Amino acid sequence: MADKFAIVTGASTGIGFELASIAAENGYDLLVVADEPLIDAAAQDFKQNNVDVVSLEADLATLEGVDALLAATNGRKVDLLCANAGRGLGHGFLDQDVADWRRVVDTNITGTLYLLQKVLKEMVARDAGKVLITGSIAGFIPGSFQAVYNGSKAFVDSFADAIRNEIKESKGVTITTLMPGPVETEFFDRADMLDTSVGSSESKSDPADVARDGWDALMKGEAHIVSGWKNKIQAAVAHVTPAAVLAEQHRKMAEPGSGDDD
Repeated sequence: MADKFAIVTGASTGIGFELASIAAENGYDLLVVADEPLIDAAAQDFKQNNVDVVSLEADLATLEGVDALLAATNGRKVDLLCANAGRGLGHGFLDQDVADWRRVVDTNITGTLYLLQKVLKEMVARDAGKVLITGSIAGFIPGSFQAVYNGSKAFVDSFADAIRNEIKESKGVTITTLMPGPVETEFFDRADMLDTSVGSSESKSDPADVARDGWDALMKGEAHIVSGWKNKIQAAVAHVTPAAVLAEQHRKMAEPGSGDDD
């Protein structure tokens, strides 16, 4: 058993899978979690780095799912938490089922906050630990036809900044926010956005590159990292562009059917 222990959520595919891979390569024992059986196959990949890996299928949109995750630590001290689990949802808000948009909120906000509160309390008590929260540059942009997701990421980005300030006296605990743009993962398929301009684009970031950016910033104790130079420009521009203009730009990317001519 290694002397370092990490939790990575949403680790079956995409950014979470890559983060877990990097953690394993760096000698961290792992507890990896996702809401699909594929997490067990992913765990076999991580074990190739000769670290101890526990996989758990759990729904982190529920408090019960987060409790199951915490129980699976078996009381072991968490040195590193990658709170990466997230869910998207495309189409117009008025056309969405309540259960669908609530699941986005419960996954991206409620479950994430509950997990952070539980883990951070122990980290702050011993004044040691690292946390990486996967936010998004979507949090800077009013997300027409992706409104609940973008709104949830705006919450996460803001919340991370606030909590970082609240615990600033705990010098041994760092919170890093990873803010990618569109990434080449299953996200757009699961969000039913493959017929959109952003969903069908071939210029999305590589999840391995995004994860590496996040990991490097995490290890340096940096507060934020916007992954990718194009996304850095977009994030900077978003801060000085009127909301109505940003919303119209996002509409052109995310409105159903906008990718039909690509």
